[in-house]
Amino acid sequence: MTTVASTRPARRPAPVRTARGRPPRSDRRAGLLLSTPFLVVYLLFLAGPLLMGIVLSFFNTTTVKDGLGDWVGVSNYTQVLRDSLFWDAMWHSVLFTLITTPLMVVLALLFAILASRIRRGRVFYRLAFFAPYVVPSSVVALIFLWMYTPQVGLLPKLFGAVGLPVPDFIGSTSGGWTAVILMTLWWTFGFNFVLYTAAIQDVPPDVYEAAAIDGASPWQQIRLITVPLLRPTTGLVLILQILASLKVFDQIYLLLGGGPDQSTRPVIEYIYDTGFTSYRGGYGAAATMVYFVIIVAISAAWYALRRRSTTPAAPRTAPLPERRTP
Repeated sequence: MTTVASTRPARRPAPVRTARGRPPRSDRRAGLLLSTPFLVVYLLFLAGPLLMGIVLSFFNTTTVKDGLGDWVGVSNYTQVLRDSLFWDAMWHSVLFTLITTPLMVVLALLFAILASRIRRGRVFYRLAFFAPYVVPSSVVALIFLWMYTPQVGLLPKLFGAVGLPVPDFIGSTSGGWTAVILMTLWWTFGFNFVLYTAAIQDVPPDVYEAAAIDGASPWQQIRLITVPLLRPTTGLVLILQILASLKVFDQIYLLLGGGPDQSTRPVIEYIYDTGFTSYRGGYGAAATMVYFVIIVAISAAWYALRRRSTTPAAPRTAPLPERRTP
């Protein structure tokens, strides 16, 4: 009598857990041991400077003298909240975020979808879109500064060749914002592009094949399959882009220096000028803490909104009919 071996794959043993659902103590020790290097680096370079900044914000510390200086309490915070230059710089950061965030999200999604549907040269296009992201900000600023230079730059010559008025990319407020936005799109576009590309690769190809068999056109597949399945990735890209845009500094500082007449200076450049140019370290630390609280509040609000939208609603049940007594 012959026996036939079962072709079913062996089930993996379930992870061992304690009565309360926690992993065993040995696993917790191993996890703590593996995470210790990261925790040490985090405490040294993130939590440490944060605590030091909180302490400095209550003193009139200057960057040209040793020591904390005199205790001033919340005086630095009241000055920051009443400073019109701080709120002007805050508005510049918000304006930059409102303009660049939709462009970064929509363009990254569009080009990721197009690159995923190209049969030949797909690797080349992905590399070409992501390559600018690894270029240092100083190099990117120098390249675009040459391109924006009046009379000799590439863009002024192109505008003049087609008969269009040449915008002042360096000397005007509108031209300065245009120059910074174009530079930012080319430079940081690749990060969102990679996130969308990875998410598109996770979509099962069987879904597209079934839709094609049912007669769905490529546009219908993108609109009804790709875009809805990428909603979690879109939420992640959106919050990351908002936080990154609010922290804008490099490109504006290197390209325009906050000009002309501080009309493009973001809040981080304002903090830099206050702390390292005016040597008001305590006041700069207070402005940093105010801006830090604003960013944390935005992140917390977005997290609460996302958690509420992803929490499934409780199913509604019909009320039971009342029992009639004979």
